[in-house]
Amino acid sequence: METNQLYLESVKKQMHYYKTIGEKAINQLEPEQLFITSNDDSNSISTIVKHLSGNMLSRWTDFLTTDGEKEWRNRDLEFENEPQTKEKVLAIWNTGWDCFFKAIDSLLPEQLLQIIYIRNEGQTAMDAINRQLAHYPYHVGQIVFYAKQLKNTNWDSLSIPKNNSKEYNSEKFAQEKSIKHFTDAELKRLNK
Repeated sequence: METNQLYLESVKKQMHYYKTIGEKAINQLEPEQLFITSNDDSNSISTIVKHLSGNMLSRWTDFLTTDGEKEWRNRDLEFENEPQTKEKVLAIWNTGWDCFFKAIDSLLPEQLLQIIYIRNEGQTAMDAINRQLAHYPYHVGQIVFYAKQLKNTNWDSLSIPKNNSKEYNSEKFAQEKSIKHFTDAELKRLNK
């Protein structure tokens, strides 16, 4: 498999991993906890989801042919008027991720060096993807951190649980060396 195709496969796996992490955090909460803010300058999990989805829809709709900051996007409204149910939050979440994965799935390896624009600033498609590989996990991390604070007790760890590093490493080093993407095992662990 050529390098550009390997890169695209890695992007898909990493983003599926972060999507799963976010969903696992959200699903540990009571519906009303998705709408809690700790102060006037913070965002609820619902608002973060709305912003992520808005960004994804703007960036990945007609990704190669139109500016990534669409005229129809109103970014400021992403931080207002929250959806009122957990089902709506998850629908907004899935709409954004579906748009992202549809764009990435249709991208050909040779298109990674194509110049695309975000707010009239040209960059390669690969740079635009890398930009989102930082942006989306940043917000998923916010969701996880906030969810863990809201849950307070009985948190199902989304990474190596506290005081389990030695056991985790022992299991890993007991296996034969192999070449695989780190998310292969992590997604299996998360979906048990």
